[in-house]
Amino acid sequence: MNLPAPRRVVLDTDPGIDDALAILLALASPEVDLAALSIVHGNCTLAEAVTNALALAELGSRPDLVVAAGCDRPLLRPPVTAHDTHGTSGLGYARLPRGAAQAVEEHAVELLIREIMAAPGEVTLVAVGPLTNVALALRKEPRLARAVRECIFMGGAFRAEGNITPLAEFNVYADPHAAQIVLSSGMPLTIMPWDITRDVRLTLADVERLLARGGPIPRFIAEATRYYIEFHQREFGWAGCSINDPAALALAWWPDLAQMRDLYVEVELASELTLGKTVGDSGGRSGRAPNVRLVERFDATTFVARFLQRMEDLADRLAA
Repeated sequence: MNLPAPRRVVLDTDPGIDDALAILLALASPEVDLAALSIVHGNCTLAEAVTNALALAELGSRPDLVVAAGCDRPLLRPPVTAHDTHGTSGLGYARLPRGAAQAVEEHAVELLIREIMAAPGEVTLVAVGPLTNVALALRKEPRLARAVRECIFMGGAFRAEGNITPLAEFNVYADPHAAQIVLSSGMPLTIMPWDITRDVRLTLADVERLLARGGPIPRFIAEATRYYIEFHQREFGWAGCSINDPAALALAWWPDLAQMRDLYVEVELASELTLGKTVGDSGGRSGRAPNVRLVERFDATTFVARFLQRMEDLADRLAA
């Protein structure tokens, strides 16, 4: 049987514990041709995020993976980070050795433009951090909006309060102006919101299952998520952690896991109280055409089972 060609993906990311799991999932999945990591500020500083991305590429036996540093701050607002959630380095309690690989000299914005414009209609952009890199790429090359196959964004909150302010989700709040640029670009955009991904959970039992496999991948996952699980226990009262970014990434090749609806969405930019709130026009009152496909349901049970199997497969492959 002839299998379909892998989907070419550029992952725009701010690693980040769950970002790290998304990178490993991409490396573990035969459906994905991971072209590059474009790095942005967010969960940690840009410098920390670049260091983490390079170390994760080494961990996943892909030291050749292109890593490009991007924007180190939002377009307009002061920068924010999530060290309280992801730890002082961004990877929880995990400490990864640095290999010889370095980030490329090309800026992440230039990389996004080059990769997408070189193969119109073929590249899927998965953005799991603040949208600063993507917004600047669109401003510099507006044709990008029609050339990308699809952009999948993990962010926003539509049916729950926010996770950084009472109303705003972190990735949007960290650069709300960039998010609004992307939403208004005409780019084919799928949003996997936090109020869906917060229920996609890795449990202590799942981590123990991976540890029983042995090897550096399970050890890294255990050390990184231990910090993340402690945070979720403290903040939400349950022994596990949301794996937001891997769930968003998986839509690139497992869209059957999601139920979606077309929706018009904007970001609140004017109010200090509600800055970064994603507002969906569920009732069609604005009269504007939908600009996103919003994930409204997701089969978390099936996804977590597949994720664990992919991590076991990756651990076994690297041990061989």
